[in-house]
Amino acid sequence: MPATILVIEDHPTNRDLMHFLLTKSGFRVLLAEDGTRGLEIARRARPDLVLSDVHMPGLSGFEVVRAMAQDPDLAAIPIIAVTASAMSGDRETMIRAGFHDYVSKPIEPETFVAQVARHLPPGPE
Repeated sequence: MPATILVIEDHPTNRDLMHFLLTKSGFRVLLAEDGTRGLEIARRARPDLVLSDVHMPGLSGFEVVRAMAQDPDLAAIPIIAVTASAMSGDRETMIRAGFHDYVSKPIEPETFVAQVARHLPPGPE
């Protein structure tokens, strides 16, 4: 069974691009347009990985990562920050906040799937 990845992204173009790249690579992809909906889906579907925008209306990515860390059923799920912030030190800030990694926007189609896949357990050989 393919890994399930939840994409939480308020910008439709970015959400659609991540969905396209991940499904083309064989992953099952769930989509949420904001942090509140993303948490609802995570609680119901228990994805293998979450990709979350950091700056969104309603619950921010920082609030999503905190809520997941406090939920025993979700705490072990890796969460990758997806953000346009690309300043020096931003990756460290994201890691300190609880994210497992950081992907910068704009999404680079050539490297995106590999960046995401390294946070998933290996599939059956």
